[in-house]
Amino acid sequence: MKRVRITLAPAGEYAPPIYRLLAGGAAYLDRVEICNWNVATPPSAFLLWLRGDYRRFETELERRENVHEYEILPITDRECHCFFEGTVSSAARSLFENFTRGSLMTVPPIECNDDGSNTYTIIGSERDTQAAIDGVPDGVDVTVEAVGGETVAPESAVGRLSPRQREAIETALAIGYYDVPREATIDDIARELDCGTATAAEHLQKGESNLIAALFDG
Repeated sequence: MKRVRITLAPAGEYAPPIYRLLAGGAAYLDRVEICNWNVATPPSAFLLWLRGDYRRFETELERRENVHEYEILPITDRECHCFFEGTVSSAARSLFENFTRGSLMTVPPIECNDDGSNTYTIIGSERDTQAAIDGVPDGVDVTVEAVGGETVAPESAVGRLSPRQREAIETALAIGYYDVPREATIDDIARELDCGTATAAEHLQKGESNLIAALFDG
């Protein structure tokens, strides 16, 4: 058996509008996980875990013609589970199917990152795992984050960060943003990351939120 943690960055037809909303397209969502899914036959069904102003996401579901049915299951005022069923493109379906070949299994959850990517772990034979990674379409970037390890889930709080969140926090640490007294500002981080101040602040805020949540999980 081989365990591989990967990050996929789908684009174009491989990234449906709802997915783009979940993976960084909705600033009102602090964190998104795909807990389970069924894409065996159309329509496709997904179970999400959301943290943030999830009622605004419910409004999005209401107006999407390709969403056939949905239900919001509140946990707290800021957290919920969300089930929805709808139609996805054949390209998006093929991306899911690529990781169900042979012996492969995907370990939930799939973590939707705010840079449009998603991160998760796959388990299976070495042959099937390599075939799935090699089979990722040209329109989708794939990064192997880790191979093997003692567990199938992220082994540290840092493992819960998206690549951009980790880059933002590492940059902030390097230039003195977390020093006391503080030696750098959000503007300084933005210049280092070559992005807008608002974007740098969002990566930093969501990354810090994920770290705190990971430290106090359970």
